[in-house]
Amino acid sequence: MKVIIVGAGVIGLLSAHFLAREGLEVTVLERGASGKESTWAGGGIVSPLYPWRYSPAVTTLAHWSQDFYPGFGDWLYQQTGIDPEVYSTGLYWLDLDDEAEALAWARQNRRPLSQVNIEAVRTAVPGLGKCFNHAIHMLGVANVRNPRMAKALRDSLGKMQNVVLLEDCEVTGFVRESGKMNSVTTSHGNIPADRVLVAAGAWSGELLAKLGVELPVEPVKGQMILYKCAEDFLPSMVLAKGRYAIPRRDGHILVGSTLEHAGFDKTPTNEALESLKASAAELLPALAEAEVVGHWAGLRPGSPEGIPFIGPVPGFEGLWLNCGHYRNGLVLAPASCRLLADLMLERSPIVDPAPYAPAGRLG
Repeated sequence: MKVIIVGAGVIGLLSAHFLAREGLEVTVLERGASGKESTWAGGGIVSPLYPWRYSPAVTTLAHWSQDFYPGFGDWLYQQTGIDPEVYSTGLYWLDLDDEAEALAWARQNRRPLSQVNIEAVRTAVPGLGKCFNHAIHMLGVANVRNPRMAKALRDSLGKMQNVVLLEDCEVTGFVRESGKMNSVTTSHGNIPADRVLVAAGAWSGELLAKLGVELPVEPVKGQMILYKCAEDFLPSMVLAKGRYAIPRRDGHILVGSTLEHAGFDKTPTNEALESLKASAAELLPALAEAEVVGHWAGLRPGSPEGIPFIGPVPGFEGLWLNCGHYRNGLVLAPASCRLLADLMLERSPIVDPAPYAPAGRLG
């Protein structure tokens, strides 16, 4: 079976990984460079920001992926020499309005989330701002250095004989014969396939529109800033008022992020920069004197309730989706891509596929 995957972010690359390991011939098409859109721009927290606020459809995928990441990160490092840095730091939520709901969710789902005395948090995170009064903590929450994850995936796929990655190759249309996908038209010419998987993030809706299919996936802009501090400056991730600080092992600190509906505009703005710097200084006052070494914007693939579309498109034989992960692309990627492979290979799926099925959810 020959499969074309449209999009070389973490969803497209990891889908290619799972399918190619089962012997399928996979061609991945990317209109720019692989891993340079939402995959590169995000923070890489291996958890939804507020998991108790999501439906089980999202948290089920998250839990599977959280168990998968540590071993997979080690495997990628051994295969490629590129360490995606699956860094387990834990996560503190500060001054939540729905703390009781979070704790009840944790008890029901047996997650390691507990209430913590704020003085204990100050001991664990010495640089924390003084304005916070209460906290909850989840053990074991990791973050992934997402640009390195993308590079490692790309390098790993490059070692597989049955995978072709074509960058700077824009898909301009789809070709059907007798109701079945036949090929895609691209800036590199016509490329035949038995199945076509759209994993193009925020651009997936635009691609499906070429077939007259209304896919409710839209771009949601997010801006981030980056500081460089001492390696031991921040030992754990912290989150308050919708903003978070994420430590990397080398002392880089990511602070994000904004939520903006601005179409496909990815221009960083001074307004967002000042807002993020204010949040950073509130979380960790020492950052007020630190230099911002990076500021960028990316586009999340927004979708209803943040539930991705995974599976075949009804009425379009051979057309598949794995897109619409909204704010949780990195954390949901392993489970989403494994589920996609299970469905395409007609084997028992890792989770119930019904909540993610495109059928009944498309216009």
